[in-house]
Amino acid sequence: MNAVAQNTSAEVVVIGGGIMGLSVAYHLAKGGLTNVTVVDRSYLCGGASGRNGGGVRAQWSSETNVLLMQESIRMCREFARKMRIHVWFRQGGYLFVVRTEDKRRALEGSVELQRTHGLSTRMLTAKEAQGVVPELDVTGVVAASYNGDDGVVFPWPFVWGFAQAATKLGVTVRTHTDVIGFETEGARVSGVVVAKRDNAGHRVPGTEERIGARIVVNAAGAWSPMVARHLGVELPNHPHRHEICSTEPLKPWLRPLVADLSDGLYFSQSMRGEIVGGIGLDPVPHGVQQESSIPFLTHYAQSLVRSVPRLGAVKVLRQWAGCYDITPDANPIVGEVDGVENFLQLNGFMGHGFMMAPVVGKRFADQVRTGKPEPLFADWKLRRFKEGKLLKESMIIG
Repeated sequence: MNAVAQNTSAEVVVIGGGIMGLSVAYHLAKGGLTNVTVVDRSYLCGGASGRNGGGVRAQWSSETNVLLMQESIRMCREFARKMRIHVWFRQGGYLFVVRTEDKRRALEGSVELQRTHGLSTRMLTAKEAQGVVPELDVTGVVAASYNGDDGVVFPWPFVWGFAQAATKLGVTVRTHTDVIGFETEGARVSGVVVAKRDNAGHRVPGTEERIGARIVVNAAGAWSPMVARHLGVELPNHPHRHEICSTEPLKPWLRPLVADLSDGLYFSQSMRGEIVGGIGLDPVPHGVQQESSIPFLTHYAQSLVRSVPRLGAVKVLRQWAGCYDITPDANPIVGEVDGVENFLQLNGFMGHGFMMAPVVGKRFADQVRTGKPEPLFADWKLRRFKEGKLLKESMIIG
């Protein structure tokens, strides 16, 4: 990268103004490190953080995720009061259903792990699952799990809350600012080269500048591999489009978020009454794609109506899409990379970084400030893929 005049500098530059990057910035500033700059190529909520279903759960199959999400849910309960912004957090629970014996056994193992760590999750028969959601057609369902402490938040104010709080503490948040390269001193990153983007997403000529940085955090989600490539770092994660649909508002009847681990369907009812949900679809376009599709709507409608036949006559209001940030072992990439100093990763969260951002941002910020490694992040380093130390997480939905 050719040298660019330095305009500003920061102790930490966070690339990505989604909820993960903003959570890190807020917690850095709260801990006393206020010279932090966050850059994002779009507007706040323009990426996955503003395009998800808002689910927050502690039901996972790995100990690390269970422990982190227990704390994250506690933080969600306190968020509105601390940040002075309403996020409509409601703990209606998560109801997971499975349709095969293999998945039932895996779900039983996950529930046992969760209960070991103090969660109130319980296994249910198909009939008991119908007791939680009477409108649910449980034909073909062999078992379910339910935890009433899981819940849903409204995504946009959750993001805005972190951004506003971080800004009040002195953090600089720069939207429509694209990372176009880096400057280095030996093996160490010394600066981030950025350029402005207009409202149409086009780079504005002549706006290039360098932000000096002691530490750079790559929290760009689906864009993180493109960011890392500027430094010759190849990340194994890749974007995968996931779509969501919202219906007309109905009289409230659905308390938990329902998720089918057999086909990836999930749906909940918002505070305004809409049924909001999604389902995985393959194949999807390569790269970062956030356009909606008819095949998704068809697939989602079929699965949703199979689960709740009464929804067959409900009108669709809108659909949208965002990108999961997929890793080969369904676990994130956190921490340093070999060969480039002070370039920290915080990506690959499989579409679930939204719910993990409060606690992960806090603990990651503590690690950056103190230099003391966070034990719960120990297995999430990038080098595990070269070393063949892949992890497991079976409770991925969407």
